[in-house]
Amino acid sequence: MKLYCFSPIRSKEELFTAIRHVHFSCYQLCKQSFNNYFANAQNIGIFCHYDQEYAFLTKLRQELTESSDNINQKYFRLHEPIIIPAQGDVPETTYSYLYVRKPDPYRAQVGDIDFFVTPDEYETLKLEVEKGIPGARVFDRKDLAMIELYNPDIDALGYVSTSTVSESVRAKLSEATKL
Repeated sequence: MKLYCFSPIRSKEELFTAIRHVHFSCYQLCKQSFNNYFANAQNIGIFCHYDQEYAFLTKLRQELTESSDNINQKYFRLHEPIIIPAQGDVPETTYSYLYVRKPDPYRAQVGDIDFFVTPDEYETLKLEVEKGIPGARVFDRKDLAMIELYNPDIDALGYVSTSTVSESVRAKLSEATKL
């Protein structure tokens, strides 16, 4: 039995298949918890599960994105945005940033995306989540205020934060996880 749905990713086509999968899975997570979709922060992360996969996808990411001399940068701006057409009630979405995550034995998911809300909306959502919303939990990380969207039957993760936080996530790796 294959442990990971898409890994190892070995081609550009497989990467884009995984991106579409993460996209629709995360919108499903958002709908399951809030019966609503939030604005997309335009960044998508793909999680590697093997060192060779990480090496391949890092090289491919370098072809697809602008270079940077910032060694702590997490998300890289794509030369050509990835546009995923609307499907059903899931809106068309444009991704402008890509992140390739190092192998992490604690993350079997294919990847993640971020949704954003205003700071006031976030505080309201956070209170609702703390009272109990299936598939949503306040993400326990001191450096970011985020709500994590999850389902053990869905191999992707979604995050809801303020637009300010979404912008800062693009800029640097987590000090907490170094990923």
